[in-house]
Parts: sequence; structure tokens; C-alpha cells
Amino acid sequence: MTTGQRLREIHDRLFAAYGPQYWWPGETPFEVMVGAVLTQNTNWTNVERAIANLKAADALSPAAMAALAPAELAELIRPAGYYNIKAARLGHLLRTMEAHREGGLSRLLARPTDELRHKLLATKGVGPETADSILLYAAGRPIFVVDAYTFRILGRHGLADESMGYFDLQEAVMDATPHDAAFYNEFHALLVRLGKQRCKKSKPLCQGCPLEDF
Repeated sequence: MTTGQRLREIHDRLFAAYGPQYWWPGETPFEVMVGAVLTQNTNWTNVERAIANLKAADALSPAAMAALAPAELAELIRPAGYYNIKAARLGHLLRTMEAHREGGLSRLLARPTDELRHKLLATKGVGPETADSILLYAAGRPIFVVDAYTFRILGRHGLADESMGYFDLQEAVMDATPHDAAFYNEFHALLVRLGKQRCKKSKPLCQGCPLEDF
């Protein structure tokens, strides 16, 4: 099999086992962007609690969030952990999208992919994984998101090695697969599902895994 065929086989096996993941859970592009920041160094359950707080406070829009004092925002997102740091990062992101101007988010997400990615990466507190999550899930761009699960699963199946960095693995996957946002969306979500449920860092649950004999 070629690398592309092996990646497609992994995707197809996981999809057959788990079905569509409907990821990223978010009602608007802005909610997706906020979630991408909040999920740093925490689990999604905690992010959901923070998002629920923002919704209850009617603060889940760029203008409403920008109007909050930093301490107010930090308190609302407390369940996500590192809440003061993340409140500051959300503030930086709001400034990047010119939240004080009507249509600032739409203008930001309409930028060409390379330009949008550069602008996101230039935002303090937004690293490659967060930027690419925004590009894929909020802007619908065909960018493959790499995370710890990706390295772990693809590494255990001979498609990644310890010498590779984020961009190395991303390039390897994108070079071997069609540049399709829907495929990258589902593939990343399925890898996250497998990583959480079976392909754990220690004591992986290999017996019965969809990739057990792969």
C-alpha cells in the first residue's frame, strides 16, 4: 500500500467502527474558535461547561465577549482551567478579528488560507494546532489538524516517527491525501475518538481495536 492508501484504510476502518463524529461541536464559527482556545490543556467536558457559561451570560459573540472585563470573562470560562491565561488569549483573538467592528469575524475568515493562517499564528497564544483547528472547523479550509493522538496512532502504525515535528507530519498526511476539508474533518475527529478510547499513551487497549490487525 502507498502512504495515501494506508491513511485512507485507517480512516475507513475507524469510520466503519465509529461512524460520523459531527466534529467540531459548535453552533457558529465563533463558538468553534472559542472552543479551540479553551480546549488547550484540558478535556472537552470542561470546555463544554465553560461554553455553557458563556451562552448563559449571552457572551458568545465577538461584540459581547469584547465588552466583558477580563476578570468577568475569566470567571465565565473558569471550568476550562488556566482561565486567566485563556481569557487573555481570547482577548488577543478578538483583537485579531477586530471584534469591535461589525463583520470583523466574517472579514477575517474570508481571507486567503495562507494569509489567514499567518494572521492566526501571529496572535499571542494561538499555536499551530489551534490555528489549524480554526482554519478547518470554523473556516472550512482543507487543512489537516495534527495533535498528540495523531502522532501516537500514526506512529504506532509506521506512518510517523519521533523525528517529525507538527508541520512534518501535517505535510506528510496532506501530500498523500486529497485536499478535502470534509475528509480532514472526519479523519481528525476519528483519530481523537480512537486515541481517547483505545490508543492511550500507556496501556493501549489493542484487543478489539479497529486497527488491531493493520
